[in-house]
Amino acid sequence: MTDLRVNLAGVELKNPIVVPSGTFGFGREYGQFFDLSELGAICVKGLTPLRREGNPAPRIAETPMGILNSVGLQNPGVDAFIAHELPELRKHDVKIIANISGNTPEEYGGMCEKLSAAGVDMIEVNISCPNVKAGGLAYGTKPEMAAEVTEIAKKSSTVPVMVKLSPNVTDITEIAKAVEGAGADAISLINTIRGMRIDVNTRRPILKMNTGGLSGPAVLPVAVRMVWEVADAVKVPILGMGGVSKGADAAELMLVGATAVAVGTASFADAYAPVRVRDELAAYAEKQGLARISELTGAVKPW
Repeated sequence: MTDLRVNLAGVELKNPIVVPSGTFGFGREYGQFFDLSELGAICVKGLTPLRREGNPAPRIAETPMGILNSVGLQNPGVDAFIAHELPELRKHDVKIIANISGNTPEEYGGMCEKLSAAGVDMIEVNISCPNVKAGGLAYGTKPEMAAEVTEIAKKSSTVPVMVKLSPNVTDITEIAKAVEGAGADAISLINTIRGMRIDVNTRRPILKMNTGGLSGPAVLPVAVRMVWEVADAVKVPILGMGGVSKGADAAELMLVGATAVAVGTASFADAYAPVRVRDELAAYAEKQGLARISELTGAVKPW
């Protein structure tokens, strides 16, 4: 059988399947369907320094090949996570990645200190959130701003730091190079693509916040292209995500350079999707005669 273990920036995962932030909560609900220890890692719902209620409803809208969301980082706050959610997650044999979002570099630094001291395995820095000091511009859209947040996160953390990139930029490789240069141990991509839907009867946007992030099968080709570009531009490992719902989708992302792959929106329609994708990927690897699943990473054959 193919060895499914992969190494993501020094963190060994028993298999390359991760559940991404925002789609799996803190694992409690999905734990009713399967043993969370079957996953490579759980990236928890995005955390902020203080509790957030999120955006007003409606904040989810279906699309022909996925969903739009504008949930707005609803979460109990980093301290409540450490006190109440992390101990429960630690009961399972699975790596824990804490996703964080802040309004200032100092907020990112403070959360990194708390979470690394609490014993998470990795911190994922979401740089797709508004930067209050820069008039609402997202950290992830300018290389120098992305580097600033990455640098303070690295200085404040004792565990590996992975930076999550936004696809809503002109050249994602510029941002990738900036965060690598600032010390990022790994990079994850893609985050959701900004989109919008209209109720033609009321003539109003379906989402209360007007626009939201598009995820699901529709974004897979964009994710494959961007992972391919970033893998060619940096040397740090990549967690690939965006539209994965089958083992073949996961194989695509690994072939273009991902070390591990996240299965997110697919879980809303099929709670067992992450485990199913893992098994389908394993079956594919065995059919290909691979000794290790890591042999897939970067093995694409360009024309």
